[in-house]
Amino acid sequence: MALDEETIYREHPCFGPHKHNKGRIHLPVAPGCNIECRFCDRKINESENRPGVTSTVIKPEESLEYIRRALERCPELTVVGIAGPGDTLATPYALETFRLVKKEFPQLIRCMSTNGLLLPEKADELIEVGIDTLTVTVNAVQPEIEAQLNNKIIYHGKIYTGVEAAKILIHNQIEGIKKVADSGMLIKVNTVLCPGINDAHIEEIAYTVKDAGAHIYNIIPLIPQNELRDLHAPSFTELDNARKAAYPYINIFTHCAHCRADAIGVPGEYDIGSEIYMGRVNTKETFSHG
Repeated sequence: MALDEETIYREHPCFGPHKHNKGRIHLPVAPGCNIECRFCDRKINESENRPGVTSTVIKPEESLEYIRRALERCPELTVVGIAGPGDTLATPYALETFRLVKKEFPQLIRCMSTNGLLLPEKADELIEVGIDTLTVTVNAVQPEIEAQLNNKIIYHGKIYTGVEAAKILIHNQIEGIKKVADSGMLIKVNTVLCPGINDAHIEEIAYTVKDAGAHIYNIIPLIPQNELRDLHAPSFTELDNARKAAYPYINIFTHCAHCRADAIGVPGEYDIGSEIYMGRVNTKETFSHG
């Protein structure tokens, strides 16, 4: 049984008003991906502060020791999340990790992100593992638009491209959201705002995912890179207009920090991910801001 919504809004730094005194650890256990987004550029480094980047990839059985270290340094930690650097359902490692976490650290909120391609067939397993909050990235609900953002998907061993790939992905995302929403799991939907591609499509995405069971909507400004490096990053006005288009249909999330796949700490306050994962020592023993 997933945690109740009131507890999540009180304890999760990404959902409630306590973003400055609640922490999270992202476990980078999921390296592989099953879709090829045109704006995605997964890397291993310690310098870029964005999704898809990590300083290392760890094994599920190593995760418990990293959580222990993080709790010593970050007593505000309330959430264990897995957000990559690839897709959490493309390999078995994320769900293996959450099973270990559930047993060892039952007090911590379990939070997972996915592109949703395998969500319908993995939904029962997510519910059984006890995921409390799920984020699904839905960049379009019209295949012709999604096809401009995603080159291909790898689905059950076969490669699909173009509109055909987009139809499969969108169908699975919406059906998957419906299935996990019925369990009471809190669902956040992310959309990467890409000017000239899906910026006029936000309203339709918002009411579609809300109807499927999503609770909150996060519109993320594009970081121009990879094949979409020539697009401009959305301006404040463009982002604000997108949020206004979605607002009548669903609660809007507004403080996304573009977190790395190995982030540890209080979002917007401090991050000790590279120190924990790379074995570095900071002069401060803890970073309590309580």
